[in-house]
Amino acid sequence: MTLATLAEVLLPARAGGYAVAGLVTLGWEDMRAYVQAAEAENCPVILQAGPGCRAHTPLPILGKMIRYLAENASVPVVAHLDHGYTYDECSEALDSGFTSLMFDGSRKPLQDNIAETRQIVEMAHAAGISCEGEIGFVGYADGENSAGTDPQEAAIFATETGVDAMAISVGNVHLQQDKEGGLDEARIASIQALTDVPLVIHGGSGVPIPQRRKLAQTTNVCKFNIGTELRMEFGKAIRAALAKDDARFDRVSILKDVEDPIMQASRNVLSAMKGA
Repeated sequence: MTLATLAEVLLPARAGGYAVAGLVTLGWEDMRAYVQAAEAENCPVILQAGPGCRAHTPLPILGKMIRYLAENASVPVVAHLDHGYTYDECSEALDSGFTSLMFDGSRKPLQDNIAETRQIVEMAHAAGISCEGEIGFVGYADGENSAGTDPQEAAIFATETGVDAMAISVGNVHLQQDKEGGLDEARIASIQALTDVPLVIHGGSGVPIPQRRKLAQTTNVCKFNIGTELRMEFGKAIRAALAKDDARFDRVSILKDVEDPIMQASRNVLSAMKGA
């Protein structure tokens, strides 16, 4: 059994100069491909159930799916709730077998975010699992604007909540389809100077690959969330599968053709975060 908590994979990553990928899952095919990719690269992987995934499949089912894959994997696999917005949602994830909870109070005033995140941390730690929080606000492409993380507030947040990992806003944006620009390395350095909590980059698909590698090897950024990049590969692969024969209709046959391209794309993501 290689089911792991977030702390169990991020603390070695921080010490070893590499990062772990939090891969956004939407169904069985991508979950399985992600684990196969992690085994091929011989590295841990975090399978993330975000709001879109949970709208499609209930948390108790997702927990069983991820745990089944983890228990049969040769590398550590984390079952991670991504962007839990309420105590009840996080509690349900814990009861469903998740080993890591991400509580997102980033839209709330600082003290409310701290108080509510601390509740989730206490619940998680009492059960022997991990908790990630977010300070600052990571915006959305063509949607809400970001609010950059204030280093002083990040230090207060880390100390008062006891989070195992801290998501920060340093130029990253959710759902970004290109890799133009990059992250504010000076702000990352300022945050890191005031806290040693493992740092997390949401919206990792928009971060140039050389910068992912550099930050993984030289800073406390040791988790990049990747979703859009792999969803785009899924769309490309399924269009190619359907183009083979416009009379195809069998779901299993079509998705079988998609799984290998997704696995290969995932290997590329994982490889870029590994240590030197």
